[in-house]
Amino acid sequence: MRPSDAPPLANSSDVVACSPSAQRWTLVAAIVGSGMAFVDGTIVNVALPAIQQALDATTADAQWVMEAYALLLSALLLVGGVLGDRFGRRRVFVLGTAIFTFASLCCALSPGIDALIAARALQGLGAALLVPGSLALISSAYPKERRGAAIGTWSAFSGITAAAGPVLGGYLVEYVSWHWAFLINLPLGVALLAICYWRVPESRGGEVAGRLDIGGALLATLGLTGVVYALIEAPLLGWSAPAVLAAAAIGIAGLVAFVLVERRAAAPMLPLSLFRHRDFAAANALTLLLYAALGGSLFFVPLNLIQVQGYGATGAGASLLPFIVIMFALSRITGQLVDRVGARLPLIVGPLVAAAGFALYALPGVGGSYWTTFFPASCVLGLGMSIVVAPLTTTVMNALPPSLAGTASGVNNAVSRTAGLLAIAVFGVVMTQVFDVALQARLAPLALPGDVMHEIAMQKAKLAGIVVDDAAARDAIHEAFVAGFRAVMLLSAGLAVVSSVVTALLLGRGTARPG
Repeated sequence: MRPSDAPPLANSSDVVACSPSAQRWTLVAAIVGSGMAFVDGTIVNVALPAIQQALDATTADAQWVMEAYALLLSALLLVGGVLGDRFGRRRVFVLGTAIFTFASLCCALSPGIDALIAARALQGLGAALLVPGSLALISSAYPKERRGAAIGTWSAFSGITAAAGPVLGGYLVEYVSWHWAFLINLPLGVALLAICYWRVPESRGGEVAGRLDIGGALLATLGLTGVVYALIEAPLLGWSAPAVLAAAAIGIAGLVAFVLVERRAAAPMLPLSLFRHRDFAAANALTLLLYAALGGSLFFVPLNLIQVQGYGATGAGASLLPFIVIMFALSRITGQLVDRVGARLPLIVGPLVAAAGFALYALPGVGGSYWTTFFPASCVLGLGMSIVVAPLTTTVMNALPPSLAGTASGVNNAVSRTAGLLAIAVFGVVMTQVFDVALQARLAPLALPGDVMHEIAMQKAKLAGIVVDDAAARDAIHEAFVAGFRAVMLLSAGLAVVSSVVTALLLGRGTARPG
């Protein structure tokens, strides 16, 4: 089907009258687009130890490789959703895909850590236009009574690309170069552009008007940048450092100003009135807490596996396969289940199961078989998240009219990405503080030579990436990192439990059944 043969553009709150073929291709495009974003996140996590070593980067630098992407994505997702509703969801989706693909090439060609961080920020801009369009395209193509199953299929097949990505990317990182962690996005991006041009119908929301909220976008970016900078740099510079205090003050002021501007704006990028819908507010509260736990904790898993446990990049990537395979196997089932019985029960039970998975990650020490250490944790976490993802997404998309599908998707994605953005920064503080205390306690009785202690002190910002020849010092470093890792995982488990409690208190009974 050529673009000229596509169904007519939606100009009201109605779902686009898509043919079955157009619905299938729209679902394929959403899966490929989301899969590309998922693959990028998982591969970069696996590649971070190699990047840190190759570019002589600190742990803070590694955090910025993740945070530069997440920062632009979180701050501009809402704009991306509104742009899609206003100017055409396919058009904005295609633009985001093109920017993301080009930025991936720039990442691969980066000569140093600063250039890589800048290219990651550009990637985040592209993803902000790409990500909300995935679910918005599905919501505009499928009627409400079939949307849960479609979203379940999207969740499951997105998991296939997410499953293949870390293993393939880990292999490329380990045996070729970390640059290939980004080059892998190029064929996916080109294929997605072709599918969108030839097969995906255009749609718009019918209730969007007024100017774009540029001021809100700038304030959100400024506020998040300030807060994240303060959290990442404070462990290195000190909490009383002028740069940290200034960044924190600017960040907090920016976020307060953002809320005030959004309350008064004629066409806000974050319509605060949406949160008067109880189910929408409850689903986003769950998203904030649970995805903070997930994003913040999984940042440290590859660092532990590669730098402490001695896994290769391929093995580290494969370690999360049980998590992804379980999500693939069960997401479509839970998507269909929510159409029949509602979302409340799975959204209470799922986070509790995920909390058990996080707690299991806190058990392993240094060494041991994968099958008795990280495998059970990956399985239980995957089970918990598979119970949550499709019902949560369906709840969000069904809580608002189809004309606001892009905005609803943008808000929920922004909440999840902001949660991960802030969690990586906050968990980094926890990790650094626990690591420092544990390392001092383990080094004290060793009576190491002065030159070894000096080496450790000069590299302390690299955490488990510290390179020393002394075997006893290496053991102490590894044990200190595991102590920090355990603290992070237990914090994640606590957040998951709180998300379940919040859902039980706020989410309406019978939520997300077809109306």
